[in-house]
Amino acid sequence: MPSEGGWPILGVSDHGCRTLEVAMTGTPHVVSDVMTQTVLALRHGAAFKDIVKALQRWQVSAAPVLDDDGRVVGVVSEADLLHKEEARTAAPAGHGQGRSGPDSPESASVTAAALMTTPAITVRPEAPLPEAARTMARHGVKRLPVVDADGLLQGVVSRADLLKVFLRGDEDIAEEIRRQILPHLFPDSAEPVRVLVRDGVVTLTGRVPDTALIPVAVGWVRGVDGVVAVECALAGPPRRPDLDPDLPDAGRVPPHRGRAHRLPEGSGGS
Repeated sequence: MPSEGGWPILGVSDHGCRTLEVAMTGTPHVVSDVMTQTVLALRHGAAFKDIVKALQRWQVSAAPVLDDDGRVVGVVSEADLLHKEEARTAAPAGHGQGRSGPDSPESASVTAAALMTTPAITVRPEAPLPEAARTMARHGVKRLPVVDADGLLQGVVSRADLLKVFLRGDEDIAEEIRRQILPHLFPDSAEPVRVLVRDGVVTLTGRVPDTALIPVAVGWVRGVDGVVAVECALAGPPRRPDLDPDLPDAGRVPPHRGRAHRLPEGSGGS
């Protein structure tokens, strides 16, 4: 493999590959839970032709560029390569004559350092998944290099990686809701809240002692990884008009509530 200053021009960052099944043994909340850890990385001296071959071999559309210390300094994408080719073929007559394409001497002299987009848009391993998604949307990118506090490459997270959370089984989602959410919000419920999950859609039914906490429960459940939507049919405790006469009851009209009573004129007054 060609090298530059003792470093391979094209390298692989490998921090150990974890499968989706392993990552899903716990609830994935952060980037490190879903990111790809064995990734293609380019040295800043990598040549145009080598970059094209590497992207095709790894079947990726972009790769981070590392400096001599292994820090991410930029990203080279297929769009960067095409932009370079477009600029070269659009050169005025008399310039860029001769062989063209990735095998040309001119292309061989173009390196990752000249092609890359810099600074690189990165994300930290401990970043929540929604933060990574917002970063991708804000900058219009499909993948992000994952770096530690020193800027060293730890992996790459893609849109497809972020969608892995929706592969969680329905029962796994339901069990998390039953164990980690409901006991904290409704510890004194007279009857258990029923949780049904089908294709990621959560349905909550039952009665709870404090209806003010129902919107909180819906929000917490919606934040569980893998939840697509929440349908809530929770209600408050049943009304007991005989014991709580001040509470209205839909099934009967409490005494003296349907008609106002007045004393006849001239009777009983002082």
